[in-house]
Amino acid sequence: MTPVSPGPDATEGRGRVAVVIGGANGIGAATARLMAARGWRVALADCDAAAGGALAAALAAPFFALDVTDRAAVAALPARVEAALGPAAALVVSAGAFQRNLRVEEEDPAELDRILAVNVKGTWCANRAFGPGMARRRAGSIVNLASTAASLATPLSIYGPSKSAIVGMTRSFAGEWGRAGVRVNAVSPGITLVERVRARLRSEPGRYGADPAQTTALGRLVAPEEVAEAIAFLCSDRASAITGIDLTVDCGWGVSAGWAMYGGVRPPPA
Repeated sequence: MTPVSPGPDATEGRGRVAVVIGGANGIGAATARLMAARGWRVALADCDAAAGGALAAALAAPFFALDVTDRAAVAALPARVEAALGPAAALVVSAGAFQRNLRVEEEDPAELDRILAVNVKGTWCANRAFGPGMARRRAGSIVNLASTAASLATPLSIYGPSKSAIVGMTRSFAGEWGRAGVRVNAVSPGITLVERVRARLRSEPGRYGADPAQTTALGRLVAPEEVAEAIAFLCSDRASAITGIDLTVDCGWGVSAGWAMYGGVRPPPA
């Protein structure tokens, strides 16, 4: 695990409350650790009670068991967080459901309901739950986790469109609450070396091609802490003029895609 840097200012959060939904593992967990290190009071919410509870204990943070597809439970979360820590100044929605790399006709249609319920409905409900309160307080920042699959063609015919929906709703919410001082942005990671992806690379070596690191301009894959840096920046006052964007963090995967027909990204000079 890459050490968490306190960054430009270890008091950046100024004791404000940041809620990380999907904060038990992967990018969400990396974000929770980083924001706690930068002075935010973090609240974690996740369906993985074991991992979420362990991380919350390590951060001295409250943990809330949460199924993001349960609209009533998500709607009740802001009040639960406020009772424990105070009103949320930042919300990170990192909960996500993934899709197997299968032909369309091989995919179980039930996957459509599962993925859309988590990625689209869950993200929409979380924004709807926290955004109006931030708007009433005239301040707040929301970051939704999308994916490079939202803007580049992939074999993931459900997952990619679900992430495109997240980018679209992010822009809609940015317009909805902008005059009230609430910023809403998305972050789109490329292939990120969370434990789930590391396991896939070991067990499904063909899922991303022979060497997925060679498909990026930088010749490597993304660390979850690097995505967390982008999220923490967008939540911070350093991003005070930024809203409605989709920030890509992919080690140049999108940049290198067009180079394949020309022999691939060039190696560094000798």
